[in-house]
Amino acid sequence: VAVSKTHPAPVLQAVYDAGCRVFGENYTYEIIEKAPQLPQDIDWHFIGHLQSNKTKELLTAVPSLAVIETVDSEKLAKKLNEGVKQYRVNARPLGVMVQVNTSGEESKSGLEPGSASTELAAFIVKSCPNLIFRGFMTIGMPDYTSRPENFECLRKVRDEAAAAIGLDPAALELSMGMSGDFVNAVAMGSTNVRVGTGIFGKRNYPIPEDAIIAAAQEAMEAKNHHHPAATVAISAPTGATETDKSA
Repeated sequence: VAVSKTHPAPVLQAVYDAGCRVFGENYTYEIIEKAPQLPQDIDWHFIGHLQSNKTKELLTAVPSLAVIETVDSEKLAKKLNEGVKQYRVNARPLGVMVQVNTSGEESKSGLEPGSASTELAAFIVKSCPNLIFRGFMTIGMPDYTSRPENFECLRKVRDEAAAAIGLDPAALELSMGMSGDFVNAVAMGSTNVRVGTGIFGKRNYPIPEDAIIAAAQEAMEAKNHHHPAATVAISAPTGATETDKSA
């Protein structure tokens, strides 16, 4: 998955012209803006925290959305299942993955490994006919690289869930590995790597003010989703200079 957050549509078009057909975005406002400007045979993956109130907009605006990799609650799964039937062209089933927090960081979204992940996977398989359960996804460590135990953890989650639900583990994907660790991830069984900086390079240009505001709002929603009582302070940067922090 070529992770293209903050990069403009013409840059994505160049990567498309080089042969890539799978792109990933972290923010709803970006994918909704870019998708209509690009070829319709792109398989879009949404890989950021998704607010349940954004599902209608996302499903309506991006007909070629292939997978949402970050489902972490029954509430979101239900919303997507209902939304596919209501808003998706021809009610085409949508691929989803369950996000697992394998590093144990409070700042990261995702369910704890173990029963919670298995139960959500089972709920999707048994109660969400408009969704296709594709597997599990994890981000990894604080520096956005992962140690072998992170990958082993996700593989264990996959195997335990498959046994509990009655699925072939080989049929379930593992989305793990980014620019700094995808080689190790593939060696340990990843079927889906998310590469941003390795394809697009560093992000180093101004971000429009409205984009900063939208990103801040989504970050606050994500934080409050896990820590309702927490107070979040966000400073709007004048430009993006960091290397890819989600890919």
